[in-house]
Amino acid sequence: MSLPKKVAVIGAGTMGNGIAQVFASHGVQTVLCDVNDGAVQRGIDAIGKSLDRFVKKGTLSDAQKAETLARISKNTDVESACFGIDLMVEAVFENLDVKREIFKKADRGAPPHAILATNTSSISVTRIGSSTKRADRVIGMHFMNPVPLMKLVEVIRGHATSEETTAWVMGASEALGKVPVAAQDYPGFISNRVLLPMINEAAFCLMEGVATREGIDEIMKLGMNHPMGPLQLADFIGLDVCVNILDVLKDGLGDDKYRACPLLRRMVAAGYLGRKSGRGFYEYTT
Repeated sequence: MSLPKKVAVIGAGTMGNGIAQVFASHGVQTVLCDVNDGAVQRGIDAIGKSLDRFVKKGTLSDAQKAETLARISKNTDVESACFGIDLMVEAVFENLDVKREIFKKADRGAPPHAILATNTSSISVTRIGSSTKRADRVIGMHFMNPVPLMKLVEVIRGHATSEETTAWVMGASEALGKVPVAAQDYPGFISNRVLLPMINEAAFCLMEGVATREGIDEIMKLGMNHPMGPLQLADFIGLDVCVNILDVLKDGLGDDKYRACPLLRRMVAAGYLGRKSGRGFYEYTT
């Protein structure tokens, strides 16, 4: 098991800053890149607050926090962010065209040996990789939210991804203290292909008045031993993200069983996106 010496994380949002934190916490020089200085700084600030929670718990010292933050540098240009790296992890929103453009730039900037990974939760790794000249070194590294706490990394091999690339990413994930699990390049892979239909069905149950939001969540928590109910989880993920993934599943697999619940679409149209907007299936004050 070995870690990269230098990694670039493209996208400083919730997933990106979490991924950057994990690499930097394990001694890896980490470049955090986003569209402007403000976005990158918000990511750095989020990492600082996350590290503060570990300090408060007594699992991290103030000195270790400072060392971790010192390993993170800022950048707003994808190509230059990838100079001298061993690994790039893209963690922007779920849009194929945007991801392909990032991978084209990373392919130009990164050295030949570097692996280019995507944190996509549903989009084809093969289609992303085809935008580069190193499709054999393109792979999916789907981290789970919150990244510093969740153990799973879903490793998705594209059509052209080599055995060597897959083995290296599996080993690097283990060196981060994660548990890598391999999946093939099908829409939604495993995690979201199984999860999103459950969330969608919970939304249908609420829309049809089968039970209250609390009733649906309590039944799944107490009856199925889920730590969080599906409607609570949808709020945590973001209802707009849920709809996007369901659309990818429906388009990619051609099956109407993945049709997003009309209530989900209506809530997204109203701006009820979950925790990040202050209101989804539940209301949030912070």
